[in-house]
Amino acid sequence: MRLGHPARRARTMFLGVCIVLSLFAVQLLRLQALDASAMAQQALGSRLTTVTVDATRGQIVDRDGVVMATSLERYNVTVDQTTVTEYFRYEKDPVTGAKHKVVLGIDGAARDLAPLLHMSVDAVRAKLDGDRRFAYVAKRVTPEVWRKVDALQIPGIYPETTSQRAYPADGVGASVVGFMSKDGKPLGGLELKLNRELTGQDGSVTYERDPGGRHIPTGDVEQKAAVPGTTVELTIDRDLQWKAEQLLQAKVDESGALSGTVVVMTRDGQILALANAPTFDPNVPSKAKPANLSNRALSEVYEPGSTSKLMTAAAVLEEGVVTPTTPFTVPGHIRRAGKTFHDSHDHAPERLTFAGVLAKSSNVGTIMAGEKLSPATMYRYLTKFGIGQPSGLDFPGESRGILAQPKDWSGSQRYTVLFGQGLSVNAVQAAGVFQTIANDGVRVEPQLVAGTVGADGALKAAAAPKQTRVVSARTAAALRLMLEGVVSAEGTAPEAKIAGYRVAGKTGTAQRYDPTCGCYQGYTGSFIGMAPADDPKLVVAVTLQRPVRGYYGGTVAAPVFREVMTYALQKLQIPPTGSKSPKISITPAAR
Repeated sequence: MRLGHPARRARTMFLGVCIVLSLFAVQLLRLQALDASAMAQQALGSRLTTVTVDATRGQIVDRDGVVMATSLERYNVTVDQTTVTEYFRYEKDPVTGAKHKVVLGIDGAARDLAPLLHMSVDAVRAKLDGDRRFAYVAKRVTPEVWRKVDALQIPGIYPETTSQRAYPADGVGASVVGFMSKDGKPLGGLELKLNRELTGQDGSVTYERDPGGRHIPTGDVEQKAAVPGTTVELTIDRDLQWKAEQLLQAKVDESGALSGTVVVMTRDGQILALANAPTFDPNVPSKAKPANLSNRALSEVYEPGSTSKLMTAAAVLEEGVVTPTTPFTVPGHIRRAGKTFHDSHDHAPERLTFAGVLAKSSNVGTIMAGEKLSPATMYRYLTKFGIGQPSGLDFPGESRGILAQPKDWSGSQRYTVLFGQGLSVNAVQAAGVFQTIANDGVRVEPQLVAGTVGADGALKAAAAPKQTRVVSARTAAALRLMLEGVVSAEGTAPEAKIAGYRVAGKTGTAQRYDPTCGCYQGYTGSFIGMAPADDPKLVVAVTLQRPVRGYYGGTVAAPVFREVMTYALQKLQIPPTGSKSPKISITPAAR
């Protein structure tokens, strides 16, 4: 084969070399010019770190803006374990005075961090050692602690902004406000119910770090601001809540009761206090007994006993089958549906007006009046009063109570519901019955949340509560007069009287159903009242479960009512009306 002319071969080789060199030149140009920006961006990306900035959770405040739940600034200490080994510091030679680099590594970092984080050196070392790019060393340290950690300039140690929920009033209102887990999850109360409103939108910070993992102060920084949660204003008055809790706990201790509740409500359904005893400290919920973490005033149901007679009285008056002065000859016991029903104390037949039946809390007299109504009519009134219905609060763990339909009532239940047995309520429902009478016969769904507070400090009011006309204003006024007889010397609760004020109320003493044994064991003692009786502004409901040193509502609950109501009237500056209480005829006029 002929190789061709030498000059031709030389030109061909030269051309090939030129082509190869041109390809190299093009690639070099692309790398240096066209891809320079992309490569720089890629290099920068490898130096950037993004950390989450937790949104501050909204506050929960009382009706006067007093903080009941807030969030404190905290930091999680995190680590990129792959860079901690590069931890070093410059130390001065004691002889020459020259500075030289000393590599401290993981052991040195653990020794320096341990006292700041209140952890053992071994525990910190275990957190730092490994090949994970992200791990937690400590959570929720204070800003002061983080500043000391940051000053060490340990490679790979970064902050994660977070917060810690705090309750400045400790246990005051704990069963209302609720509590959070260690990981910031709402576990009860309004913290859980209002989590969507209280939770903000997290932000982020992206910053540049050097090859050793340290933050470059002058490097690129990109921030996305966190949006804080909404502040929620309650109808609760913190001072009144505190006072109610103190008085209630004292009575629980004194009477040996299992538990107790106090509800303070305005005539239009705003809850000013919702006290439970025993309660707990939401700052350390792990120390509480599980049974104390719920809000008993909403979650615990009980047979109300004689406080429920107010609904029977309202129904028979509204239907016109009796009047306050209708006379009854009331025996000590009566037989209906094959069962004998008794008054609380055996007595010879006595002549009472219907007002007297209510004042003396006669079961027999209540049956004699209430049986004039059909079961369907009585059921209709009970449901209009809210029995067996959701309260409207939608509170976590709330029970709607128990009220069977008339077709499911036993023969005796047709009579027991008239005096508060064979149905169950929670304490807020029981208070709501008296709120209805205080409000001229209009039931208003209870309210715990007044509204939300915007960035400008203005209150955006919550939606108006549902209202239901239950009885006429005339019937409600007649009932208030009758209830004043309960606190008279001839009634069952003279200890509920308040100097200078007209008070109307009703005692309740009922056998207590104990789910642990499936039997009736002990009693529920209660008193619910309103003041001033002739122009009611407040309702207070006191309930004690299974007291052992006295159990009648007039002796264990009425004194607590008196003290709580007295404090509330004074704090809210509600003056007496100045009117005199009319004489309530509890016995028929002589013929």
